[in-house]
Amino acid sequence: MDALSHLLDDVHFRGAEYVYLNGLQNWAFDSVKQTIFYIILTGEVGFDISQEQRTLSAGHIIFVPYGAKHRFYDASSSSINEPLELNSEFRGARYDSVTLGQGNSQVLMLAVRCLLDSEMAKPLLSSLPDYILIEDGLNGEGPAWLKIGLDFLALESERIRVGRDTLINRLISMFFIECVRDYVEQLPSQSDTWLHAVRDPYLAPVLSAIHANPAQGWTVADLANLACLSRSSFAERFGNVLGQSPLAYLTEYRLRQAARYLTLGDMSINRVSERVGYNSETAFSQAFKRQYGVSPSQYRKERLVM
Repeated sequence: MDALSHLLDDVHFRGAEYVYLNGLQNWAFDSVKQTIFYIILTGEVGFDISQEQRTLSAGHIIFVPYGAKHRFYDASSSSINEPLELNSEFRGARYDSVTLGQGNSQVLMLAVRCLLDSEMAKPLLSSLPDYILIEDGLNGEGPAWLKIGLDFLALESERIRVGRDTLINRLISMFFIECVRDYVEQLPSQSDTWLHAVRDPYLAPVLSAIHANPAQGWTVADLANLACLSRSSFAERFGNVLGQSPLAYLTEYRLRQAARYLTLGDMSINRVSERVGYNSETAFSQAFKRQYGVSPSQYRKERLVM
């Protein structure tokens, strides 16, 4: 598997929920801190995010990968009502639409949100923009995967069938993966992000090896051999693209995995330390506390309560 595939496996999508939004006149809603897709089915809407404003219309699809604060609003009105907080409107798979504003119906949108493992996905999320726009996604000009996925989603949202929640989670996972792949393919050749590293012919096999087997006792020499570079050339290239040394990256990834195992709560701390490549629980605990500010046991206690 390539490095991006390994990391996408680590995202662990779950808890997908969707709601239809019927926009009338003078409406607006805010959303923040959630991975969410919006599909504009009919009409025209205004969209604000990170001091950027856009007008979107039927067929557009917006993906907000890591919950940057944003607002949708009635694009035809100069004054709007108090914005709705969208987060409170998600209640699993809703069959009733949420009506926004007053007057005649002008807009129909589908909003789909989901949970993911933000700690494991950190390298990926930090490489993505605040939003990704897919234009003409519903009008036959978008990618083929999108139409297939939306047809499935529409079918599942119309009726209750066994296994529906699992299927919708996987559909959202597919949307996420394909949005990321489309974005990666459009990256400039010299971008200095994690996603550039997974396209780099020298660094990609190194990242794939680390993510496939983080517990192995990797050395810089081992990783340089995988990259087919000298140690100095490899270390310089890795640092220039990823902004840290190879072993620092390895350590961070090991500890993110450890954090996930601790949250799941089905392994002893000693077993977790062995699973992520530490020879002693003491060394693991010290490294974990440096990265997370608390001991592994305290981290587990806090997450299990949550």
